[in-house]
Amino acid sequence: MIGLYDISVPVFGRYLERLDGLVIIAAAHAADNDLPEEALLQSRLAPDMLPFEAQVRIAARFPLRALGPLVPRLPDLRFSEAASFAALRDDIAAVFGALSRLTPDDLDRRDAEIVTDRAGLADIELPAARFVVEYALPNMLFHLTTAYAIARWEGVKLGKADFDGWHRY
Repeated sequence: MIGLYDISVPVFGRYLERLDGLVIIAAAHAADNDLPEEALLQSRLAPDMLPFEAQVRIAARFPLRALGPLVPRLPDLRFSEAASFAALRDDIAAVFGALSRLTPDDLDRRDAEIVTDRAGLADIELPAARFVVEYALPNMLFHLTTAYAIARWEGVKLGKADFDGWHRY
């Protein structure tokens, strides 16, 4: 049987790496096109949505939001709110580092523990395995996808291979 560790930590880690690659490519695009960082960081697809920078930050921090209630020894990271590609990469690296110290013993056999969270105005209360699979992973991927879409909208040359790391064209 697959454990909570296997359905969470490696998947979060893989997509943190993909998110970091997206930020690297976006930063290079801005530099190569004399585009101020702030222009891309504050870009959004619609006026009522969060900008690129916020999408990346939320995606990067979602693993801690998901696993923090289950693993008290996860560090309470203090993030810089500086608006830069470097600050985004620092966030991603900090979360990746925290996840890399987790072991299956930290999470396995905790899949039935109840995790609570706030989703907009809704209160979420689910067993840990369902919380990770049905709520946390989809939310991380939503914000990663939205950051990807904003970058594409801004002309950043990205493809499916950059998003998932599996495809080759």
